[in-house]
Order: sequence, then structure tokens, then C-alpha cells
Amino acid sequence: MDMLWNGWGDPAKAAPLPGTVTALLRDLLGVKPRTTAALTLDDISPPAVTVAPAALEALAEAVGGEEHVRTDEESRVRHTRGKSTPDLLRIRAGDLSDVPQAVVLPASHDEVLAVLRVCAAHRLPAVPFGGGTSVVGGLAPQRSAFIALDLRRMDGLLDLDPVSRTAVLQPGLRAPEAEALLAGHGFTLGHFPQSFEWATIGGFAAARSSGQASAGYGRFDEMVLGLTLATPEGTVETGRAPRSAAGPDLRQLILGSEGAFGVITSVTVRIRPLPQVRVYEGWRFASFEEGAAALRRLAQDGPRPTVLRLSDETETLIGLAQPDAIGGDLARADAGCLAITGYEGTAEDTALRREQASAVLTACGGTPVGAAPGERWAHGRYSAPYLRDALLDVGAFAETLETAAFWSRVPELYSAVRTALTETLTQAGTPPLVMCHISHVYENGASLYFTVVSAQGEDPVAHWAPAKHAANEAVLAAGGTISHHHGVGTDHRDWYVREAGPLGVSALRAVKRRLDPDGLLNPGVLLPTD
Repeated sequence: MDMLWNGWGDPAKAAPLPGTVTALLRDLLGVKPRTTAALTLDDISPPAVTVAPAALEALAEAVGGEEHVRTDEESRVRHTRGKSTPDLLRIRAGDLSDVPQAVVLPASHDEVLAVLRVCAAHRLPAVPFGGGTSVVGGLAPQRSAFIALDLRRMDGLLDLDPVSRTAVLQPGLRAPEAEALLAGHGFTLGHFPQSFEWATIGGFAAARSSGQASAGYGRFDEMVLGLTLATPEGTVETGRAPRSAAGPDLRQLILGSEGAFGVITSVTVRIRPLPQVRVYEGWRFASFEEGAAALRRLAQDGPRPTVLRLSDETETLIGLAQPDAIGGDLARADAGCLAITGYEGTAEDTALRREQASAVLTACGGTPVGAAPGERWAHGRYSAPYLRDALLDVGAFAETLETAAFWSRVPELYSAVRTALTETLTQAGTPPLVMCHISHVYENGASLYFTVVSAQGEDPVAHWAPAKHAANEAVLAAGGTISHHHGVGTDHRDWYVREAGPLGVSALRAVKRRLDPDGLLNPGVLLPTD
């Protein structure tokens, strides 16, 4: 099944907003209903393919037949950009300026290499495409003619070592299928980001993904033990052992490279035994500051739950931590800040960690509110993108952004980003609702995940651009990183360049020139084009 071409996920799961939420948006933010009919896939048509027939023939030969090189309109439209709010607004308006010339589907590492050789021979840029879930412009290169290199045929479990607890996965394997394959052997990867239902293993590695259970299982880049990379210049293989002192770790160069250095064709990951039990529950704190202090104590001194999240007062009041209950009476009656804790593992270990963590949370001012909030969060943990689409449908603008900082800088970062978003959008005549939660915790810091909702304004994409710019500036000024887990893409590229510094960027450019001398891999993503 393909994802919605103009929205998120499974069409069967899309649902309109409850009337209570629509009324809240109208009264609180002045959101006006849409006045134009939505375009359908039949209403839009991409520009004609201009790639030379000889190039298309060579691509077909590289991937085993012309059926694996798609130039039909629907395939090209479905591979246009990613799933950020500006991406969706543009394609809903019929803007296909970033449509690929063709969609190429290789089935092996060698076929990827062959495709890249064809691209080099014909000077044809290529954009690796996994689940298409990028929300930072990672699938919109700065070239008018390119191919989408769709890895969906590379979707297997290549090897599983139960003694070492490792697995080798192909990049086009979607997360649910990866979990099902591992579960058949009694294991789990433990990586459950909000994009879980559609994102792929290769995408997780290319963007340094972080899942909602990262407090217990770690980030995806911490799970990766080895990678294979196909480049126009050949193959790079990394990861001979769990740790090594044999020079700089090339895995770290590939992780987060977003297709700019090569195409990830296999990933060796650490796996864990399937948990015997999973328990989720809610806690209430009087303030975001008090709740953050409690999370910091658990992150630094333990015991650390598998899932550990904290919504600020606004997000708690609206009920965004429980998407399936947003706008309900319970959500509006909530006060303070809601934290979600989750424990996974053996029954004995889970019970012990839960008991010890509960004592810490209580000592830090937390009040337990039972299993219902935690279970409701777990049930609706992948629902937020569908909610975003429903908001767009009724004329609201909704977008997210995230960052991270050391604990001492988190309060300043939280305040700076909220202020930047609120002031910029208010000045534009669309005062926003800005919500935030701590999404991932570490011994030394945490990630902040912001959700912004406002009226769309006359030009929704142009309406958001100054606010996004102001938020990015606030992130760097407050000592945060420009992205914790969404990646760089084109949206964050200029700020990433400032974060990395001139010499660091020069070093990355040198790597790019050696692995991709013609600059054909995802040009303009991660690094500016020369």
C-alpha cells in the first residue's frame, strides 16, 4: 500500500476533526473553514519527462527490466517531496515543481551501484527514497531533473545472529515489517518513532532517527553496528566488531548523511529480546519546570524507564499527549503537566524499575494518575500526523519542530523558541497555540518537541517561513542543535552549516567530492551545492 499522496499514512485511518475541536480552533485562533474544493490526484499533472530515452533504457537494464523504472504520472506525484506541512500544502495546491523524472526500483546492492553508474554517465541526480516521511525537505533536491531511487524492493532480513543479538536488515524494510520479522525469532529492535508505520530502516539510519522508547532502547544511531553504502565511486562497508579503536568510526559519517554521500543498502543493528510485559502510566506535575527536574533526575541517576515524556501546560490542557482524546472533556479538565512513563522487559525487572522510578517521581512532586493516560498515549502514539492532516482540512495550520540541548540550557531554549514562534505569527495576524513536550532524555540533556497551530493566513507556506526562520535562529542563539531527530534536509541546511562551522563543512565537502564527485546524490540536501 502507498501512503496518501497529499497527506499522511493510510487513507482508511484519516478522520475529520470532532466538532468540538473545530469550534475551539474558530474561537481560540480565528481559524476559518476552507472555501475551495480539495484537488484530487486526477486534477494535477506533472511536467513531461525530459530524461533521454537512452538513460531510461540504461536504468531499466540496471534494475532488471523496464517495469522497475516508472515514469507514469501517479508514481512521480507520489514521490514528490516529503510530508512536512509546507510539502503537503504545496502539493495540495498542485505545485509539482519538485517532481522526479522517474522512479527507479533496484532490488540489490549491485543494482544500486549499477543505477549510480548510469546516473554518473548521464549526469542524472538521484534521491534515495524510503518511506517518504521526511519533514525537513530531505526529498527536494536543488535540481530540476532527477530520479527517485525507491528502495522498497530491498526489504528483507538478511541475517540474524541470536548469539551476538544482531540482525542485518535491508534499507527499504518498513519498521512494522522489520518488527514482525524480528519477532518471529523472539527479538525486537525497539525503535518506535511517530513515523513508525511508514518509515524504513534506511531512512532511520540516514536521518539519525530517535524512537519514542529511546530512554530504554536508545536512538537508532546507537543501535547501528554496521552499514553498507553504495556510492558512484564504489562500496563502503563499516562495522567489523561492536566497538573498535581502528581509526575514526566511518559509521558516524554515514549515519545522518541523508543520501548525500551514498545509498545505504544494508544496516546491521543491535536487537533485544521481546519484552514479556509493557506497562504505561501517567504522572501529574504542577509545572513544566518541576516535571523537567524529575525527568532529569531519572535520566541522570536512574532508574530510567523505557519511555519517558513530559508535556508542558498548554499541551496537557489541549490533550495533545493523548491524540485520540484531543478536545474532549477530560483533556480540558486536566491541569498542570502530564508525564508518560513506560516500562518494558521481564516481569521482574519491569516491576522493580517501576517501583523505584515511582518513588523518585513522587519525591520530585509528581502525582500518579493511573494507567489510563499512559495506555491512551500508547494507543494513539502514531495518530498525530493524521490529526495534522485533519487540521489542514479545516483551514488550520499545524507544524512541528524539534531541538535538543544540555539540561542547563533547556529552560532558555524552551522560552526562546516559544517566544520566537508566538511573536512572529502574532505579528503576521495569526496568533498561534504553541505546545511543547520533552520527547527524549539523556544523562546530559533532553530534546524539546514543539507543535504550532494557527490560522493559515492568505498564503500558508509564506505565512510559516518567517516563523520557521525565527525559530531556527532562536535555537542556535539559545545553544540548541538545529535538529535532534528530524534531520537537516534543505529546511535546516543553512543553520546546520553554521552549527558545523566552516572547517567542519569543508571536511564534509571533501568527503562528498570523493564519494560523489559529480554531486549527483541528493544535491543541496545537508550541504549547499557548490
